[in-house]
Amino acid sequence: MRITFVSNYINHHQLPFCKAMSEYGEDVEFFFVQTMPMEEKRLQMGWGVDDKALTYVVRYYEDEEKAKDLILNSDIVLFGWTEDKIWDLEQERLSSGRISFRVSERIYREGQWKFISPRGLKKKYREHIQFRKMPVYLLCTGAYVSSDFKLIRSYPGKMLKWGYFPDAAGDEAVAKRGSDRIRICWAGRLIDLKHPEFAVKLAAMLRDFGYDFCLDIVGDGPLKDKLSEMVKELKLADVVNLTGGKDPKEVLSYMRGADIFLFTSNYLEGWGAVVNEAMQSGCAVVASGEAGAVPYLIDDGVNGLIYENGSYEKFAAKVKYLFDNRDRIPVFGQKARDTINNKWNAKNAAKVLIRFCRELESGKEPVMAAEGPMSPAPVLTPPGFMRTLQEKNHLE
Repeated sequence: MRITFVSNYINHHQLPFCKAMSEYGEDVEFFFVQTMPMEEKRLQMGWGVDDKALTYVVRYYEDEEKAKDLILNSDIVLFGWTEDKIWDLEQERLSSGRISFRVSERIYREGQWKFISPRGLKKKYREHIQFRKMPVYLLCTGAYVSSDFKLIRSYPGKMLKWGYFPDAAGDEAVAKRGSDRIRICWAGRLIDLKHPEFAVKLAAMLRDFGYDFCLDIVGDGPLKDKLSEMVKELKLADVVNLTGGKDPKEVLSYMRGADIFLFTSNYLEGWGAVVNEAMQSGCAVVASGEAGAVPYLIDDGVNGLIYENGSYEKFAAKVKYLFDNRDRIPVFGQKARDTINNKWNAKNAAKVLIRFCRELESGKEPVMAAEGPMSPAPVLTPPGFMRTLQEKNHLE
Protein backbone atom coordinates (compact mmCIF):
# COMPACT_ATOMS: atom_id res chain seq x y z
CA MET A 1 0.00 0.00 0.00
CA ARG A 2 1.45 3.33 -1.07
CA ILE A 3 0.60 6.30 1.16
CA THR A 4 1.57 9.87 0.27
CA PHE A 5 1.39 12.93 2.51
CA VAL A 6 1.27 16.23 0.58
CA SER A 7 2.05 19.51 2.35
CA ASN A 8 4.01 22.73 1.97
CA TYR A 9 7.16 21.40 3.66
CA ILE A 10 8.25 18.92 6.28
CA ASN A 11 9.17 20.39 9.67
CA HIS A 12 10.30 19.17 13.09
CA HIS A 13 6.70 18.75 14.26
CA GLN A 14 5.77 16.46 11.34
CA LEU A 15 9.04 14.56 11.25
CA PRO A 16 8.25 11.92 13.94
CA PHE A 17 4.99 10.92 12.20
CA CYS A 18 6.66 10.76 8.79
CA LYS A 19 9.51 8.72 10.26
CA ALA A 20 7.03 6.29 11.84
CA MET A 21 5.20 5.91 8.53
CA SER A 22 8.40 5.39 6.55
CA GLU A 23 9.63 2.70 8.97
CA TYR A 24 6.32 0.89 9.36
CA GLY A 25 7.15 -1.95 6.98
CA GLU A 26 4.49 -4.59 6.25
CA ASP A 27 4.19 -3.56 2.57
CA VAL A 28 3.58 0.13 3.42
CA GLU A 29 5.43 2.50 1.09
CA PHE A 30 5.40 6.09 2.34
CA PHE A 31 6.24 9.38 0.58
CA PHE A 32 6.06 13.03 1.56
CA VAL A 33 5.52 15.50 -1.30
CA GLN A 34 6.94 18.88 -0.34
CA THR A 35 5.45 21.66 -2.45
CA MET A 36 7.80 24.53 -1.49
CA PRO A 37 11.10 25.22 0.30
CA MET A 38 10.80 26.38 3.90
CA GLU A 39 10.76 30.16 4.44
CA GLU A 40 13.89 31.76 5.83
CA LYS A 41 12.11 33.00 8.97
CA ARG A 42 11.11 29.44 9.83
CA LEU A 43 14.66 28.24 9.27
CA GLN A 44 15.91 30.94 11.64
CA MET A 45 13.45 29.67 14.27
CA GLY A 46 15.05 26.22 14.12
CA TRP A 47 12.25 24.55 12.15
CA GLY A 48 14.57 23.28 9.46
CA VAL A 49 14.81 19.60 8.61
CA ASP A 50 17.50 18.10 6.36
CA ASP A 51 14.87 16.91 3.88
CA LYS A 52 17.51 15.91 1.33
CA ALA A 53 18.62 13.17 3.73
CA LEU A 54 15.08 11.75 3.87
CA THR A 55 14.64 9.28 1.02
CA TYR A 56 10.84 9.44 1.24
CA VAL A 57 10.68 13.21 0.57
CA VAL A 58 9.84 14.23 -3.00
CA ARG A 59 10.18 17.93 -3.78
CA TYR A 60 7.44 18.97 -6.19
CA TYR A 61 9.50 21.93 -7.40
CA GLU A 62 12.37 19.58 -8.36
CA ASP A 63 10.60 16.43 -9.58
CA GLU A 64 7.14 17.46 -10.73
CA GLU A 65 6.50 14.27 -12.70
CA LYS A 66 7.10 11.95 -9.75
CA ALA A 67 5.14 14.19 -7.39
CA LYS A 68 2.14 14.20 -9.75
CA ASP A 69 2.25 10.42 -10.02
CA LEU A 70 2.27 10.06 -6.23
CA ILE A 71 -0.65 12.45 -5.79
CA LEU A 72 -2.83 10.87 -8.46
CA ASN A 73 -1.92 7.19 -8.17
CA SER A 74 -1.04 6.44 -4.54
CA ASP A 75 -3.48 4.15 -2.76
CA ILE A 76 -3.94 6.74 0.00
CA VAL A 77 -3.19 10.48 -0.09
CA LEU A 78 -3.21 12.89 2.84
CA PHE A 79 -3.47 16.59 1.97
CA GLY A 80 -2.17 19.07 4.50
CA TRP A 81 -1.58 22.76 3.78
CA THR A 82 -0.84 23.03 0.05
CA GLU A 83 -0.28 25.71 -2.55
CA ASP A 84 -2.40 26.93 -5.44
CA LYS A 85 0.02 25.44 -7.96
CA ILE A 86 -1.19 21.91 -7.11
CA TRP A 87 -4.86 22.91 -6.94
CA ASP A 88 -5.81 21.09 -10.15
CA LEU A 89 -4.00 17.93 -9.06
CA GLU A 90 -5.66 18.04 -5.68
CA GLN A 91 -9.09 18.45 -7.25
CA GLU A 92 -8.45 15.59 -9.66
CA ARG A 93 -7.41 13.29 -6.84
CA LEU A 94 -10.28 14.16 -4.49
CA SER A 95 -12.90 13.72 -7.23
CA SER A 96 -11.42 10.42 -8.44
CA GLY A 97 -13.15 8.19 -5.91
CA ARG A 98 -9.79 7.06 -4.49
CA ILE A 99 -9.26 7.17 -0.73
CA SER A 100 -7.99 10.53 0.49
CA PHE A 101 -7.74 12.55 3.70
CA ARG A 102 -7.76 16.24 4.46
CA VAL A 103 -5.52 17.20 7.40
CA SER A 104 -6.82 20.52 8.65
CA GLU A 105 -6.77 23.01 11.48
CA ARG A 106 -9.71 25.37 11.94
CA ILE A 107 -11.07 27.26 8.93
CA TYR A 108 -13.03 29.83 10.97
CA ARG A 109 -10.57 30.41 13.78
CA GLU A 110 -11.28 34.14 13.94
CA GLY A 111 -15.05 33.71 14.10
CA GLN A 112 -17.62 31.27 12.74
CA TRP A 113 -19.83 34.15 11.61
CA LYS A 114 -17.49 34.35 8.61
CA PHE A 115 -18.99 31.20 7.14
CA ILE A 116 -22.01 33.16 5.86
CA SER A 117 -19.83 34.96 3.32
CA PRO A 118 -21.06 33.94 -0.19
CA ARG A 119 -17.55 34.24 -1.56
CA GLY A 120 -16.17 32.14 1.29
CA LEU A 121 -18.86 29.47 0.88
CA LYS A 122 -18.10 29.20 -2.82
CA LYS A 123 -14.45 28.59 -2.01
CA LYS A 124 -15.34 26.05 0.69
CA TYR A 125 -17.60 24.23 -1.76
CA ARG A 126 -14.71 23.82 -4.19
CA GLU A 127 -12.31 22.73 -1.43
CA HIS A 128 -14.53 20.57 0.75
CA ILE A 129 -18.31 20.42 0.30
CA GLN A 130 -18.37 18.90 -3.18
CA PHE A 131 -16.50 15.85 -1.89
CA ARG A 132 -18.88 15.07 1.00
CA LYS A 133 -20.07 11.83 -0.67
CA MET A 134 -16.60 10.79 -1.83
CA PRO A 135 -14.21 8.56 0.18
CA VAL A 136 -12.55 11.71 1.56
CA TYR A 137 -12.05 11.90 5.33
CA LEU A 138 -11.16 14.83 7.56
CA LEU A 139 -8.35 14.52 10.11
CA CYS A 140 -9.15 17.26 12.63
CA THR A 141 -5.95 18.85 13.89
CA GLY A 142 -7.56 20.46 16.90
CA ALA A 143 -10.64 19.95 19.04
CA TYR A 144 -12.72 22.69 17.43
CA VAL A 145 -12.06 21.83 13.78
CA SER A 146 -15.12 19.58 13.50
CA SER A 147 -17.41 22.43 14.57
CA ASP A 148 -16.20 24.61 11.70
CA PHE A 149 -16.70 21.86 9.13
CA LYS A 150 -20.11 20.89 10.45
CA LEU A 151 -21.24 24.44 9.65
CA ILE A 152 -20.58 23.82 5.97
CA ARG A 153 -21.94 20.25 6.13
CA SER A 154 -18.83 18.57 4.84
CA TYR A 155 -17.34 15.18 5.79
CA PRO A 156 -20.53 13.84 7.46
CA GLY A 157 -19.59 10.89 9.68
CA LYS A 158 -16.02 11.14 8.43
CA MET A 159 -14.33 13.53 10.89
CA LEU A 160 -11.62 12.00 13.08
CA LYS A 161 -9.31 13.26 15.81
CA TRP A 162 -5.80 14.04 14.68
CA GLY A 163 -2.98 16.34 15.70
CA TYR A 164 0.74 16.98 15.65
CA PHE A 165 3.01 14.34 17.13
CA PRO A 166 6.34 15.90 18.15
CA ASP A 167 8.69 13.62 20.05
CA ALA A 168 10.29 14.83 23.29
CA ALA A 169 11.22 11.32 24.44
CA GLY A 170 14.28 10.63 26.52
CA ASP A 171 15.11 9.07 29.88
CA GLU A 172 16.28 12.45 31.16
CA ALA A 173 12.70 13.70 30.91
CA VAL A 174 11.67 11.87 34.08
CA ALA A 175 14.77 12.24 36.25
CA LYS A 176 14.24 15.82 37.39
CA ARG A 177 12.06 16.01 40.51
CA GLY A 178 13.04 16.49 44.15
CA SER A 179 14.00 20.16 44.62
CA ASP A 180 12.11 22.24 47.19
CA ARG A 181 11.90 25.05 44.66
CA ILE A 182 9.16 24.52 42.08
CA ARG A 183 10.40 25.12 38.56
CA ILE A 184 7.97 26.61 36.04
CA CYS A 185 8.35 26.92 32.28
CA TRP A 186 6.50 28.90 29.62
CA ALA A 187 7.62 28.51 25.99
CA GLY A 188 6.53 30.00 22.68
CA ARG A 189 6.56 33.08 20.52
CA LEU A 190 6.11 36.26 22.55
CA ILE A 191 2.97 37.40 20.76
CA ASP A 192 -0.48 38.54 21.84
CA LEU A 193 -2.43 35.34 21.15
CA LYS A 194 -0.10 33.33 23.41
CA HIS A 195 -0.49 35.70 26.41
CA PRO A 196 3.01 35.42 27.89
CA GLU A 197 2.10 38.30 30.22
CA PHE A 198 -0.07 35.82 32.16
CA ALA A 199 3.13 34.07 33.25
CA VAL A 200 4.71 37.29 34.52
CA LYS A 201 1.56 38.32 36.40
CA LEU A 202 1.43 34.85 37.90
CA ALA A 203 5.03 35.14 39.11
CA ALA A 204 4.14 38.33 40.99
CA MET A 205 1.19 36.58 42.65
CA LEU A 206 3.26 33.53 43.64
CA ARG A 207 6.00 35.77 45.02
CA ASP A 208 3.46 37.72 47.11
CA PHE A 209 2.12 34.45 48.54
CA GLY A 210 5.66 33.53 49.58
CA TYR A 211 6.06 30.44 47.40
CA ASP A 212 9.52 29.22 46.46
CA PHE A 213 9.74 28.98 42.67
CA CYS A 214 11.56 30.06 39.53
CA LEU A 215 10.07 30.76 36.09
CA ASP A 216 11.72 30.45 32.69
CA ILE A 217 9.97 32.23 29.82
CA VAL A 218 11.51 30.72 26.70
CA GLY A 219 11.04 32.52 23.41
CA ASP A 220 11.34 35.73 21.46
CA GLY A 221 8.93 38.06 19.73
CA PRO A 222 7.38 41.52 19.66
CA LEU A 223 6.27 41.42 23.33
CA LYS A 224 9.80 40.89 24.63
CA ASP A 225 10.37 44.52 25.65
CA LYS A 226 6.96 44.74 27.31
CA LEU A 227 7.66 41.61 29.35
CA SER A 228 11.12 42.85 30.32
CA GLU A 229 9.54 46.07 31.58
CA MET A 230 6.93 44.10 33.55
CA VAL A 231 9.65 42.02 35.21
CA LYS A 232 11.52 45.19 36.12
CA GLU A 233 8.48 47.08 37.45
CA LEU A 234 7.26 44.11 39.50
CA LYS A 235 10.78 43.42 40.84
CA LEU A 236 10.79 39.83 39.63
CA ALA A 237 14.32 39.59 38.24
CA ASP A 238 15.36 37.11 40.94
CA VAL A 239 12.63 34.60 40.00
CA VAL A 240 11.83 35.25 36.30
CA ASN A 241 14.29 34.45 33.52
CA LEU A 242 13.53 35.71 30.00
CA THR A 243 15.77 33.35 28.05
CA GLY A 244 15.24 34.76 24.57
CA GLY A 245 14.76 32.60 21.49
CA LYS A 246 16.02 29.01 21.62
CA ASP A 247 16.12 26.20 19.09
CA PRO A 248 13.72 23.25 19.57
CA LYS A 249 16.28 21.07 21.40
CA GLU A 250 17.07 23.84 23.86
CA VAL A 251 13.36 24.44 24.48
CA LEU A 252 12.99 20.76 25.36
CA SER A 253 15.82 21.01 27.87
CA TYR A 254 13.89 23.73 29.74
CA MET A 255 10.74 21.61 29.72
CA ARG A 256 12.61 18.58 31.02
CA GLY A 257 13.90 20.66 33.91
CA ALA A 258 10.47 22.03 34.83
CA ASP A 259 7.85 20.77 37.27
CA ILE A 260 4.99 22.87 35.86
CA PHE A 261 4.43 24.02 32.30
CA LEU A 262 2.17 26.97 31.50
CA PHE A 263 0.25 27.11 28.22
CA THR A 264 -1.75 30.32 27.92
CA SER A 265 -2.71 30.64 24.24
CA ASN A 266 -6.18 31.84 23.27
CA TYR A 267 -8.62 30.52 20.66
CA LEU A 268 -6.41 31.69 17.78
CA GLU A 269 -3.95 28.87 18.56
CA GLY A 270 -4.77 26.06 16.13
CA TRP A 271 -2.96 23.28 17.99
CA GLY A 272 -0.04 24.08 20.32
CA ALA A 273 2.67 21.42 19.93
CA VAL A 274 4.46 22.58 23.08
CA VAL A 275 1.64 20.91 25.03
CA ASN A 276 2.60 17.51 23.59
CA GLU A 277 6.26 18.18 24.33
CA ALA A 278 5.70 19.41 27.90
CA MET A 279 3.46 16.44 28.69
CA GLN A 280 5.99 13.96 27.30
CA SER A 281 8.66 15.77 29.31
CA GLY A 282 6.73 14.87 32.47
CA CYS A 283 5.44 18.34 33.35
CA ALA A 284 2.21 19.07 35.16
CA VAL A 285 0.60 21.24 32.49
CA VAL A 286 -1.81 24.09 33.22
CA ALA A 287 -3.39 24.91 29.87
CA SER A 288 -5.97 27.12 28.23
CA GLY A 289 -8.92 25.08 27.01
CA GLU A 290 -9.23 27.44 24.05
CA ALA A 291 -6.28 25.98 22.11
CA GLY A 292 -6.88 23.06 19.77
CA ALA A 293 -4.59 20.47 21.39
CA VAL A 294 -5.84 20.83 24.95
CA PRO A 295 -9.27 19.11 24.92
CA TYR A 296 -7.75 16.20 22.99
CA LEU A 297 -4.67 15.73 25.17
CA ILE A 298 -5.63 16.80 28.69
CA ASP A 299 -8.27 15.30 30.97
CA ASP A 300 -8.73 18.05 33.54
CA GLY A 301 -7.72 16.90 37.01
CA VAL A 302 -6.31 13.61 35.74
CA ASN A 303 -3.21 14.29 33.62
CA GLY A 304 -3.14 18.10 33.86
CA LEU A 305 -5.31 21.12 34.51
CA ILE A 306 -7.44 23.14 32.10
CA TYR A 307 -8.73 26.66 32.63
CA GLU A 308 -11.62 28.04 30.59
CA ASN A 309 -12.60 31.24 28.76
CA GLY A 310 -9.08 32.62 28.61
CA SER A 311 -9.50 33.86 32.19
CA TYR A 312 -6.34 34.93 33.99
CA GLU A 313 -8.08 34.49 37.34
CA LYS A 314 -9.01 30.87 36.55
CA PHE A 315 -5.51 30.25 35.25
CA ALA A 316 -3.89 31.62 38.40
CA ALA A 317 -6.23 29.58 40.61
CA LYS A 318 -5.24 26.35 38.82
CA VAL A 319 -1.54 27.05 39.30
CA LYS A 320 -2.05 27.99 42.95
CA TYR A 321 -3.83 24.65 43.43
CA LEU A 322 -0.63 22.88 42.36
CA PHE A 323 1.46 24.92 44.79
CA ASP A 324 -0.95 24.11 47.60
CA ASN A 325 -1.06 20.43 46.59
CA ARG A 326 2.52 19.75 45.60
CA ASP A 327 2.02 16.00 45.70
CA ARG A 328 -0.22 16.30 42.63
CA ILE A 329 2.58 17.73 40.46
CA PRO A 330 4.51 14.46 39.87
CA VAL A 331 1.23 12.54 39.55
CA PHE A 332 -0.02 14.82 36.78
CA GLY A 333 3.41 14.80 35.19
CA GLN A 334 3.63 11.02 35.02
CA LYS A 335 0.09 10.62 33.72
CA ALA A 336 0.75 13.31 31.13
CA ARG A 337 3.84 11.44 29.98
CA ASP A 338 1.86 8.20 29.80
CA THR A 339 -0.82 9.90 27.66
CA ILE A 340 1.73 10.84 25.03
CA ASN A 341 3.85 7.70 25.18
CA ASN A 342 0.87 5.32 25.10
CA LYS A 343 -1.60 7.12 22.86
CA TRP A 344 -0.86 10.54 21.36
CA ASN A 345 2.42 9.74 19.65
CA ALA A 346 3.65 9.30 16.10
CA LYS A 347 3.97 5.52 16.16
CA ASN A 348 0.44 5.00 17.44
CA ALA A 349 -0.94 7.55 14.97
CA ALA A 350 0.77 5.72 12.09
CA LYS A 351 -0.49 2.35 13.36
CA VAL A 352 -4.16 3.36 13.66
CA LEU A 353 -4.12 5.31 10.39
CA ILE A 354 -2.70 2.36 8.47
CA ARG A 355 -5.16 -0.04 10.07
CA PHE A 356 -8.04 2.30 9.12
CA CYS A 357 -6.75 2.53 5.54
CA ARG A 358 -6.38 -1.23 5.21
CA GLU A 359 -10.02 -1.65 6.20
CA LEU A 360 -11.08 0.96 3.65
CA GLU A 361 -9.00 -0.70 0.96
CA SER A 362 -10.56 -4.10 1.66
CA GLY A 363 -14.05 -2.68 1.26
CA LYS A 364 -14.93 -2.99 4.94
CA GLU A 365 -16.60 -0.29 7.00
CA PRO A 366 -13.57 1.20 8.78
CA VAL A 367 -13.65 1.13 12.57
CA MET A 368 -12.70 4.40 14.24
CA ALA A 369 -10.39 4.13 17.23
CA ALA A 370 -12.00 4.15 20.68
CA GLU A 371 -9.86 7.10 21.79
CA GLY A 372 -6.90 9.13 20.66
CA PRO A 373 -5.89 9.56 16.99
CA MET A 374 -8.46 8.28 14.47
CA SER A 375 -11.28 8.28 17.05
CA PRO A 376 -14.50 10.22 16.28
CA ALA A 377 -14.07 13.99 16.51
CA PRO A 378 -16.92 15.37 18.63
CA VAL A 379 -18.43 18.72 17.66
CA LEU A 380 -17.45 21.14 20.42
CA THR A 381 -18.56 24.77 20.71
CA PRO A 382 -15.50 26.83 19.76
CA PRO A 383 -14.02 29.08 22.44
CA GLY A 384 -14.19 32.76 21.63
CA PHE A 385 -17.40 32.14 19.66
CA MET A 386 -19.48 34.66 21.61
CA ARG A 387 -16.62 37.13 21.76
CA THR A 388 -16.07 37.18 18.02
CA LEU A 389 -19.83 37.35 17.41
CA GLN A 390 -20.12 40.30 19.76
CA GLU A 391 -17.16 41.99 18.08
CA LYS A 392 -18.79 41.53 14.67
CA ASN A 393 -22.10 42.95 15.93
CA HIS A 394 -20.26 45.91 17.42
CA LEU A 395 -18.51 46.62 14.13
CA GLU A 396 -21.82 46.53 12.32
